This record gives sequence, C-alpha cells and structure tokens, in this order.
Amino acid sequence: MAQLSLFLVVLLALVIPIFMARFQISNVPTAVAEIIVGIVMGSSGFNLITSTHDLTFLSNLGVILLMFLSGMEIDFDLLQRKNNPKGKSQAGKTVDPLKTAITAFIGIVVMAFVLAYILRLTGLFSEVMLAAIILMTVALGVVIATLKEKDILGRPIGQTILLTAVLGEVIPLLLLTIYASVNGGNAEQLWLIILLFAAAIFLLRRFKQPYLWFAKITKATTQLDIRLAFFLIFALVTVAERVGAENILGAFLAGVVMKLLEPSEATKDKLTSIGYGFFIPIFFIMTGVGLNLRSLFAHPSSLMLLPVLVIFLFIAKAPVVLTYMRYFQKKNAFAGGFLTATTITIVLPTLQVARKLHAITSTQSDAFILAAVIVCILSPIVFNSNFVLLPEDKIKEKVAIVGANAVTVPVAHDLHANNWYSVKMFTDKKNQYKTYDSRVENLTFLPNLDEETLEKDGVFDGDIVVAANRADEDNIKIARMAKKKGVNRVIARLSEVDSKTLTEFNEKGIEVFNSTNVHAALMRAMIESPTVYRIMTDTKNILYSVKVKNTHYTGRQLMDLEFIDQITVSRIKRGDEWLIPRGATVIEPGDILVFSGEFKVADRVRDLLSKE
Repeated sequence: MAQLSLFLVVLLALVIPIFMARFQISNVPTAVAEIIVGIVMGSSGFNLITSTHDLTFLSNLGVILLMFLSGMEIDFDLLQRKNNPKGKSQAGKTVDPLKTAITAFIGIVVMAFVLAYILRLTGLFSEVMLAAIILMTVALGVVIATLKEKDILGRPIGQTILLTAVLGEVIPLLLLTIYASVNGGNAEQLWLIILLFAAAIFLLRRFKQPYLWFAKITKATTQLDIRLAFFLIFALVTVAERVGAENILGAFLAGVVMKLLEPSEATKDKLTSIGYGFFIPIFFIMTGVGLNLRSLFAHPSSLMLLPVLVIFLFIAKAPVVLTYMRYFQKKNAFAGGFLTATTITIVLPTLQVARKLHAITSTQSDAFILAAVIVCILSPIVFNSNFVLLPEDKIKEKVAIVGANAVTVPVAHDLHANNWYSVKMFTDKKNQYKTYDSRVENLTFLPNLDEETLEKDGVFDGDIVVAANRADEDNIKIARMAKKKGVNRVIARLSEVDSKTLTEFNEKGIEVFNSTNVHAALMRAMIESPTVYRIMTDTKNILYSVKVKNTHYTGRQLMDLEFIDQITVSRIKRGDEWLIPRGATVIEPGDILVFSGEFKVADRVRDLLSKE
C-alpha cells in the first residue's frame, strides 16, 4: 500500500498540470488543483492514498523547498526608492508603489487583528495571534504568476500589488517565528533568532565570490550552483532548529541569500524545476490527502468556521481596495484587492507549525486550509474578469529624450506609434520648444540643464535616457548624470568622440551614437550586405533584438517555435558569444535573438519572448 501511495502521488503530480493544460483551466492555481485532487484521493474521498514515512519525508522536503523558492522570488531592490520611482497611475495621479503598498499592508494588519478578535469573541477560534497571521498572509507565488500573465509586473499598479504581496509573505513569516517561540516555551531564547539572521549574512558574504567562481566551472556532472543552493538550505534550516526557530524561516532566509548571490537564469530554472517539478507538488497533494472533510462536517463548530473564514479572508484585504482606489481606476483597484486575498503559500506551513504546538485542532486546521483553497480559486478569477488593461499598461519602457530637433522628433513619433515605449521629450532651447511644441505630444521646456532641474522634471525616471542636444558637452554632462542616477540605458549623441570620453563611457555602460559612424556603417552594409541594408531601411518590416525571458519558449528548438515561419532570425547572442541560428538550436533563458519580420508579427513575437 505504501508503494502504491507513492506511485499514485507521483502519477498525479504528472497528470494534473497536463489535464489543466488540455482543458485550459488557467484561472485555478496548480497548487490548489493539487490540494483538491489530494482531497478526492485521500481519506475524505476514495482513500486510495495514505500518509507513509516516505511521503511524509518528501512532503516535508517540499515545504522547505517551497519556502526557499518563495525567498528567491522576493526582489528586495524594489524596496529601494531609486529602483521604485514615482510614476503616473491609471487614474492620472502620481503613485509611489512602495509607500502605497506599505499603507495598504498596515491596513491589512489592523483589519486582521480586528477580525481575529471577532473570531475569539464569537467562540469560533481562540488564538488571536495565529488567526491574525493567517488572515494577513498573501500568496506571493500566485500573485506573481497572475501579474506576469497580465504582463503588468513592471507597471505602477503591478509593482504596488507585488510589493503588497512581498510584505504579506515576509511579515507573517517573522510573526509566525515569534509566535512559535513564545508558544513553544522558547520565549527566553527569542533573541537567539538573531543568530539565524547573522548566519544568513555570514553565508552571503562568504559565498559571494566562491559562487561566481562556481558558476564559471560548473558542468552537467557537477552542478555546483545547485549543490551550493542545497547546502544553504540545510545549513540555515539546521541553524534555525538549533536556535529554536522554525525550519521554514531558515529555508526562506536561504532563498533570500541565494537571491542576493544573483544566480543566473539557468540556475533559477534548475532550482524551480527541482522544487515545482517534484517535491512541492507532493507537499500540496499530501496536504489534500491529510484533510479529513468527514470529520470537519461532523463538527458543527468547525464547519461553521469555514464560511466565516472565507468571508474574513476577503474582508481582511478590504483596506487594499480602499488604498488602491486613491490612485488607480476603481475596477482595477477592486481586482487588485481581490488578488491580494490569495493566501496558500504561508498558510499551510503556518498551520503545520500550529498543529505541532497543539495551538489548533485538526478540524480547525482543515477549515482554515479549505477556506484558503476556496479563496485561492475565487481570487484570480475575480481579478482576471475585472482587471482592464489600459494603454499605459501595455508600455514596456519609458524613454526620455533631451533635445528636440530634426533627428529626434521623427524617432519620438515612430516610438509612440509602436505602443512599446512611452516617450517624453525635453529641450532647453526656446526656439526648439516653440517649433516642436505643437508637433510633439510630451515636450517639456527645461530652464537649464543642471541636475536638480533634470531630476525635478522627471528626465531620470525613465528606463532609457537619450542625450541628443546639438552640443556634445551638454550630452556628455547629461549622460554622466543619468548613469549616476541609476538609469538602465543611457545613449549620448556625440558628433566628435575622443578616446578618453569613449573609454569612460564604455566603462560606465553609456552607449554612443555618432552620425559619422552610422552613415559609414550603412554605406558599408549597402556595399557588402545589401540584404541587411534593405532590412534596416525597409518600411514594411522591422529589425528587433529581444532578450528571451518567457520560459515557455526556453529549452525548445528554434524550428519548433510556432511563429518561426513568420520571422527571420539573424543571430543569437548567448553571454559574450554570437551563435549562427540553426533549426536545431535550443533557446536558453537570457538568449538575445536578433530577428526581422513584418511590423505586426515582429511586435507580437517580441511581446511573447520578453514576457517574464
């Protein structure tokens, strides 16, 4: 029977996503589907799967890897204000995603404690702290997947929802650690948890350089990056258990450390494959198997708790809707609030800890899990049916062009027509402003070109800054300031380039546009490669380069891509190496594809490949 249970769980882990893909069930998270199938196959249903020693071990490893990958999902750069600039929201108001998310989450915390006290007063559930922790959690993985599907992760509303979810995973986990220490009789050892954080910082510092070396020498038979990841997991889990903290906190911190080591996309994919490909599905299926609905339905008090919890899980996120409505369209604010109500990732480990501490009965735990499952089914459906993509949500990059002239104005018009970029133009010349103000949609006059003025008018808020004034000294100054302010890409138009400036710009990653070099390159292309010249100057087709981020297209041969017959792939850049594309070439994460095609087709392909 034990071997049969293991076989059935592994079989179901394979079949469930295939079934969901075949019948296009996209609104329900895979984790929720796995829990539901576990309920059907476990003691509440056909009783074909029972909990065995092997399955318990694999399930425990699954929850540890789940917390590790949750730690890896958190991008702490978003918490730095320079990486989280203010922008215009869908309602046309200026929004600071970090500030808005913090305000929303404070509201969640207050509401969670109010609702937890109501549960205690009504006699439905007495543990206020535990109930509050569960009610304030947000399933970060579900939120990220849903935002990626809508392709709004980089937009103001997407970043705000994401940051709210980050807080909804980190803060409850820390509170759970305190709760477990106090209720487990280790309150006097609570300060020892600082040692866990110290160990995480120590490992981060000690493995930063070795990790870079490991990445260079790793090969298929050693996989040193993966071995290091598992060392971090077991090192911090061991420290966590030794100081009286929960092992899930150690696993979560291991994920954070791994994230800060800046692993390659290939490493992230391998770790995700190991976790979500085998261990984590076993944890979710066994969670469903462990649910005893017959016992739940036999206890009226626990059964009465179920609908109340479902309602409370939604009400707890009401402050999110109210906060978002100040900055975003009401319909989208409502949808965003519902999305943050998804709560499964931290809830399951929390209930696992609570059962170990005997702070919750088995039927109450089942009611909480079932409530979380119901909410996880409803929330993405409500979000997807209510959220409306506005034109500004479809913009991928913001471009700031300093200098309005005969070269830059046509470029700005072409980029606007593309719907990929949001373009703002700036000029410090009165005559240029008067000439182009009526022809350029977003043209701002700058009284001068000092750093304070440029920052105040939002020149450095974009993803790309183009310094294209006629005076080289102005462009050099603007380019330096933009790079200093952390702008991702900086392009400087220079009529004359001296070796000293060119060397400096190369070191800083500033790109140089020199018209003489461009004209010479075009002339050479016309002579040596007339086909390339025609592609570059064609008015019906366009040449693009795109970094492959969409994992749906990685690991596949070029010939197997459904749109390959509609585009021409010229080159593939992998790291520092340029590859000649062939039909059997396998696309890897981070590859840069240079391709050409008809405008609409090329735009669609670029959208598909660049989706995260």
